[in-house]
Amino acid sequence: MEAATKRFSVRKSFAKHWQLYLITLPPLLFFLIFKYYPMINAVLAFKDYYVTKGIFGSPWVGFRNFDMFFSNPLFWSLIKNTLTISFYLVLAGFPIPIILALMLNEVRNQKFKRFVQLVTFAPYFISTVVMVSIIMLFLAPRLGFLNLFLNLFGMDSVNLLGKPGLFSSIYVWSDIWQTAGYSAVVYLAALAAVDPTLYEAAKVDGASRFQKIRNIDLPGILPTITIILILNVGNVMALGFEKVYLLQNKLNIASSEIISTYVYSIGLLNANYSFATAVGLFNSVINLILLVTVNGLARRVTKTSIW
Repeated sequence: MEAATKRFSVRKSFAKHWQLYLITLPPLLFFLIFKYYPMINAVLAFKDYYVTKGIFGSPWVGFRNFDMFFSNPLFWSLIKNTLTISFYLVLAGFPIPIILALMLNEVRNQKFKRFVQLVTFAPYFISTVVMVSIIMLFLAPRLGFLNLFLNLFGMDSVNLLGKPGLFSSIYVWSDIWQTAGYSAVVYLAALAAVDPTLYEAAKVDGASRFQKIRNIDLPGILPTITIILILNVGNVMALGFEKVYLLQNKLNIASSEIISTYVYSIGLLNANYSFATAVGLFNSVINLILLVTVNGLARRVTKTSIW
């Protein structure tokens, strides 16, 4: 009887809200087809893949592909480069959109505010290829703007993209320039939801702008900050492939070769699909562990988490 009642309730809900269920169908199909279905093929990491036999017909090799990766001389170098760039990006890039949003929230001149938002938001729509072209032109050893500026003061030109030690900084700060304005929009939306009566009370109490930011704005957007920080740390190992690969050259390869570019060179260029899948699966598992760990810590410390 209870089961029949539940089925009737489900049918009634579907009949009443079928438009909403229809709207959710495309994203549901997207995740099923392009996210969950490919997970089945992760079994390739435990096989010696032959094109003629297919994924499920190829022989099992267990953890051999993982052992090959862990014993690879490049293993620690790949981990180091990936973590260095990723954590550098989190530490340097995470606070800047928050600071930008707090500053814009204090601006009372709406025309100036919209101008700053436009200037900081526009770079987000530049494609990765165009962005890398801009960086290369800006840092070119002979005709780059930066080197021409150095030449004005009698200094020699520097091949900045050829110095391994500068690669992470070039990647991170160009990424911050491109994404800071877009990321600040989320915090501006969170600030817009802060109760205006709190500002009125702070004004009556004679609070300064800095005190209002510290005691009202930051606590008001703390849940948003926590969620975005969790997502950022959870994607530490999933560093973008395109930009790193396009900025790579033979001079900076020692610090620019990361896991995703290594998977590309091994899996697609050398057609070693089983080994590349094992490396990619290892990368995903580490990301999952980081996400679960940071989410648990955030839930204990701030009482805010993704789940």
